[in-house]
Amino acid sequence: MAKLVECVPNFSEGRNKEVIDAIANAISATEGCSLLDVDPGSSTNRTVYTFVGSPTTVIEGALNAARVAFKLIDMTKHSGEHPRTGAMDVCPFIPVQNVTMEECVQCANEFGQRLADMLHVPVYLYGEAARKESRRSLPSVRAGEYEALPDKLKKSEWAPEFGPATFVPSWGATVTGARKFLVAYNVNLLSTKEQAHRIALDIREQGRSKDQPGLLKKVQGMGWYLEESNLAQVSTNILDFELTPMHTVYEEICRDAKDLNLPVVGSQIVGLIPLKAMLDCADFYIKREKLFVVEEEHKIRLVISKLGLDSLGPFDPKERIIEYMVQNNQDDGRLVSLSLQKFVHSVGARTAAPGGGSVSAAIAAMGAALGCMVGQMTYGKRQFESLDGEMRKLIPPFHEAMNDLLLKVDADSTAFNSYMAALKMPKGTTDEIKRREEAMQEGLKAAVRVPLSLAERINTLWPHIKEMVKYGNVACKSDIQVAAKALETAVYGAYFNVIINLKDITDASFRASTEAKVSALLKSSRENANIALETADQRK
Repeated sequence: MAKLVECVPNFSEGRNKEVIDAIANAISATEGCSLLDVDPGSSTNRTVYTFVGSPTTVIEGALNAARVAFKLIDMTKHSGEHPRTGAMDVCPFIPVQNVTMEECVQCANEFGQRLADMLHVPVYLYGEAARKESRRSLPSVRAGEYEALPDKLKKSEWAPEFGPATFVPSWGATVTGARKFLVAYNVNLLSTKEQAHRIALDIREQGRSKDQPGLLKKVQGMGWYLEESNLAQVSTNILDFELTPMHTVYEEICRDAKDLNLPVVGSQIVGLIPLKAMLDCADFYIKREKLFVVEEEHKIRLVISKLGLDSLGPFDPKERIIEYMVQNNQDDGRLVSLSLQKFVHSVGARTAAPGGGSVSAAIAAMGAALGCMVGQMTYGKRQFESLDGEMRKLIPPFHEAMNDLLLKVDADSTAFNSYMAALKMPKGTTDEIKRREEAMQEGLKAAVRVPLSLAERINTLWPHIKEMVKYGNVACKSDIQVAAKALETAVYGAYFNVIINLKDITDASFRASTEAKVSALLKSSRENANIALETADQRK
């Protein structure tokens, strides 16, 4: 998989469309950069840009955007609700795909050095890239904002990491760094700015002071008023949505607002959001309200409804969820994204991959999907109402397995391709021969692990298959029979793919243990499939 870094520069201009568009065009015109979102705010007078690319290309995209902003933004004339310290106020780099946080720290350092050299402006590091603990937090670095910079830069403790300790009136200073996904999340209130800020002080980690900390860890917050929407907001940055999920922030603000007799009228996500943050929120409401929601699309709709995310404008998941946007903007070469016709033709082509392993995974995914279908055709029907509780337990494992098994379609081809790449390595010297042999052995082990994991994943479904055969809609009997046979067939496929690659692996211990595992899985699949088919035959 390609390396993907997300870059989210915030510029201190949210009103002048020509400036906003010029910066966006500079990013879009950078080869290898995909601009995913442009989110301007009039009251904040700030625009958040979100784009992705390789580590190298996102640095270039950010520099190109800064170059344009330097010509068009004058901080001496800037005012807005959002705290800021410069024209390009903050520029974080965030790992998205196949990239470590350390690589993003390297991005921040390279960007900071090159920005300072290019524009001769002060640049600070924050977050994971911070060199001092006092600069880890963005609000700490931004304390005093733009207006305090002339005096701040004169103090040795506030010397920038890059560039001169000189005040540049038109620009101010830029803060760059590396961090996890930050969820910019605002909750709408029919209240005054002061009332919203009072709630923000209660919930944010910083609280009112060191002696009066707030309730929620890794949450920054303040209250402001949106003139264009004629309402107040508790504006938050959730720095770690896994520690403090979005629904926790929303529910806590609702609780405080209720105590103050203030109505909450929806909420707003600024920029993009990780899929997991949305699904975690959905799971909270599903569990709390004892709902039965399986489809990812339905979970997203549930969150939009519960949080009122469309209160200030449409919330289109395809344009707001980072994984969906990345998928839409990438050339998607995955096998699972092909039409069925193209997938079959790619299997039939004169190439070794996709081969039996990918086909086995596809068959397994379809078997799990059939199990899910039988459950769906039983659940919610009046004649099977007594089985609703059983179906609520049986449908989710099939639905989850269906998605997991699809991932193995590409995983198998990728693993085999790594072995093929090792075969092409040079073998002219003793060292080259040794490196090639090691790479080939690792490639073979990877080629074995994928089908083995396929068989192991299928093995978890047999208890559910046997229950679905007993209780599923009898009109769908043939479908669950096909599901059982498809899963058994997929395990056979996994077994054959493991065995053929094991013979060339020199690690005898690995060979023996792997063969024992896959043989046991094959035996289990035969036995369980037979039980399921016999049970189905007895149902009329």
